[in-house]
Amino acid sequence: MRVTITFLLVALLAALAMAVAPQSPVIVSYPEDTPNSVIQEAMEAIKKAGGVITHEYSLIKGFAAKASAKMIETVQAMGSEHQVLIEQDQVVNANSA
Repeated sequence: MRVTITFLLVALLAALAMAVAPQSPVIVSYPEDTPNSVIQEAMEAIKKAGGVITHEYSLIKGFAAKASAKMIETVQAMGSEHQVLIEQDQVVNANSA
């Protein structure tokens, strides 16, 4: 009986781990005239969906995050009125070698 319960718990945890959507690193930026409340709302939505805010920028209105593709689409829709720009966060080199 114990083996069966343990097996079921392990199987359940494995299924839950596989159900978690993969997250991509992104940079989300807004025009200078965007209200801070719009940015805060987007960050809260990402956090509630299980994403992570990795950096809040001070030179530009925006932030870096890790979020699922579905959440990225949601943030894009939320910010469409304010012309939100969402880019894949990646390393850029000036030297092509």
